[in-house]
Amino acid sequence: MNLKLNNKVAIVTGASRGIGFSIANMLAEEGVKVALISRNIESLIKAREQMSHSENIIFFSGDIVDSNFVKITIEKVFKKWNKIDIMVNNAGINKDKILLRMKEQDWDNVINTNLKGCYNTMKSVSKYMLKQKSGKIINISSVIGQIGNSGQSNYAASKSGIEGLTRSLAVELGSRNININCIAPGYIETDMTNKLDKQILNNMKKNIPLNKLGTCNDIGNLVCYLASDLSSYITGQVINIDGGMTIN
Repeated sequence: MNLKLNNKVAIVTGASRGIGFSIANMLAEEGVKVALISRNIESLIKAREQMSHSENIIFFSGDIVDSNFVKITIEKVFKKWNKIDIMVNNAGINKDKILLRMKEQDWDNVINTNLKGCYNTMKSVSKYMLKQKSGKIINISSVIGQIGNSGQSNYAASKSGIEGLTRSLAVELGSRNININCIAPGYIETDMTNKLDKQILNNMKKNIPLNKLGTCNDIGNLVCYLASDLSSYITGQVINIDGGMTIN
């Protein structure tokens, strides 16, 4: 299937590793010019070196909680390539603790990075997409935002917020040909899950009808589809990629 993404311009946050890296790399393989954003400059350099189409990759190191950094960075991307077609909000952190032991700073850090960071990028990038009368914004949430999880009240709240933000902005910007959707991954194979005990992994799989973890490429495939014109009549949706674990 030809997604016709060649020469599109995308920005991907949290792009130096894991799901974000796979998303950025798969977009680049489709011919997209990609700007990577992450807080870790060393990881960004390494990520760019590992990408098969590094000539179409630029990167910026900074914190998306800083609205000024976001505004300046998005402006630089626009000035370099004269358009911004795709915005992927993947950056996120977790600081897990039961509520009674959770520090206020842990709550604020997770909400600010996961939710406010998404607000910052969407607000800045929509300025350019509104002028173009086109654009695709794809937010990465989590099924935890829908089902909750003990010790993750801050994380779940931030991801639920992203889903609400997705729906609201889809209504606000839909008349200007801007599609905004959300992907909610379940358990995905990452460096973190690879370090888990086999028994823990087996217990996780028992709650998944497909009896396996997803891959970062599973997320990247859907991002590429939602970034293409093939998804032109899809907006305001939260699409779970979870092997069926949220069916019940």
